[in-house]
Amino acid sequence: SPVLVGELLVVNASVESESLVALNRKSGKEVWRAEGIKEGWNTPVTVRTEDGKTELVVAIHGKILGLDPAGGGQLWSCATDIPWYMVPTLAAGDGVVYALGGRPGAALAVRAGGRGDVTRTHRLWTSRKGSNVSSPVLHEGHLYWAHDNLGVVYCAEAKTGKILYEERIDRAGQVYASPVLADGKLYYVSRAGRVFVLAAKPEFEQLAVNSLGDRSTFNATPAVAGGRLFLR
Repeated sequence: SPVLVGELLVVNASVESESLVALNRKSGKEVWRAEGIKEGWNTPVTVRTEDGKTELVVAIHGKILGLDPAGGGQLWSCATDIPWYMVPTLAAGDGVVYALGGRPGAALAVRAGGRGDVTRTHRLWTSRKGSNVSSPVLHEGHLYWAHDNLGVVYCAEAKTGKILYEERIDRAGQVYASPVLADGKLYYVSRAGRVFVLAAKPEFEQLAVNSLGDRSTFNATPAVAGGRLFLR
């Protein structure tokens, strides 16, 4: 998805041109283009560093990249040790970026704000638990996500990567949509149209399951607005 960064609209065109493209939000003219964005099919995120600056961060094959949002220049890179394309969008908070990716799935955390190769200095932890499709939710110091094929949901401590729960949910099947957080609850939508509602806390608690039952395939992350959940 495109993302607004100040007066720029940033588009990840990895599939089309292995590049990030920044357009002037009013005129549509190209302002900058960052190349070398290989097999990174996620939405870039903005991260505020400890010194108050803003960086644009994206995950690609083998690396997480931190870019200057004004000009697109690369500020830093961090090895992921994930030998696969990167689909899940990063989660970020308090100057730290959290990434999932790969098959069967892995995860890592890296502190933004470095320069050059920051693998040794800014990578905080790695984990063999992750997801290849859906993105994580960061909430009150914890990461929540679902594996795309196993029907398993996870909660990890954001500071350390320690898995606090790993639970299989009944008849989940594949989960491509990312979880959404609303009203203290996490909503996971399976491809078969079953919506699993979990408490947004580091102890597993399933509150409800609702089946849409119209035989559609649900890949899109739902949207929340006005007290309603919108699905397609």
